[in-house]
Amino acid sequence: MLASRPASRFALSEDDAVAIREEIPEVQYVAASLRGGTQVVFAESNWSTQWQGVQPDFFDINGWTIASGEGFDAGDDSGGGKSVILGETVRRELFGDEDPVGQSVRIGRVPFTVVGTLKPKARVVSDRTRTTWCWCAGNRAPAADGRYRGPAGAVRDIALGVARAEDVTYVQGEVEALLRQRHKIQPGEDDDFSVRNIAEVVATRTQTTRLMSLLLGAVATISLIVGGIGIMNIMLVSVTERIREIGLRMAVGAGPRDIQRQFLAEAMLISLIGGAIGIALGMAGALLVGKFGALPVALNGQVIAMAAGFSIATGLFFGYYPARKASQLDPIDALRQQ
Repeated sequence: MLASRPASRFALSEDDAVAIREEIPEVQYVAASLRGGTQVVFAESNWSTQWQGVQPDFFDINGWTIASGEGFDAGDDSGGGKSVILGETVRRELFGDEDPVGQSVRIGRVPFTVVGTLKPKARVVSDRTRTTWCWCAGNRAPAADGRYRGPAGAVRDIALGVARAEDVTYVQGEVEALLRQRHKIQPGEDDDFSVRNIAEVVATRTQTTRLMSLLLGAVATISLIVGGIGIMNIMLVSVTERIREIGLRMAVGAGPRDIQRQFLAEAMLISLIGGAIGIALGMAGALLVGKFGALPVALNGQVIAMAAGFSIATGLFFGYYPARKASQLDPIDALRQQ
């Protein structure tokens, strides 16, 4: 669940996060956050990155784990220290193979101590490996880039996590009521914040993905039909041009089943070659998108094998009629064919 402010206002604050934690016992995790973009500098290296000022519960809410070092300690808030956790891409660009834990980096113009690095999770939608997570007293890390001008203690989002999934709807109502009370919003007035149930967002995205899968499946089915018809036409032409060859084979002892198997094998081979070329082009395109684009790419061996299987099945299905037609030729008439 996520409570966020409108883009033009600083309605949420760290005090709101504290109130949610203290007054709604069903909430297990609470993390206020801010975000922006800046340069991160170490020695002679620098990298343009997204920073996100977060509180310790943020990583538990998202299920992210630390690869090296340690996470944020809530006690740092009182100590006034400035700590940072680096995403994998930022770590690699700044430090290479060197261990960054304990090193000092500058986020904008402000020095931070690296306390850990984030373990990359393969095939995620958002590239969090390119993000830098900051923690300092009062969650004031955004001041690092010198451009943040919000009121003291203001935050952009407050992420929440509940212990039991069945409490999500109840907690959403409680959070809305608590924030309306704290912000002194009268009945009938619009909220200066919004509360989003991530489960609903996921359900919407799942529905969209399912619709896209159906559309892609329809396109693939049409392509298979068109390709199958092309294979059938090729095989029919082949039967017509090879009538004397078929008659000769029958004359020396080949039966109808032998002729049928021969042409079915040829149809499946043509289909498999076309499928292999398509799979190779698809894999190359996917790898290029993964390397130069923002979308993550996963090559699944089972899917590739299924594509090859469909290719063979298409050749078998559409090659059956030409193969059967060839097997039913009369050998005497076939030998007379000029």
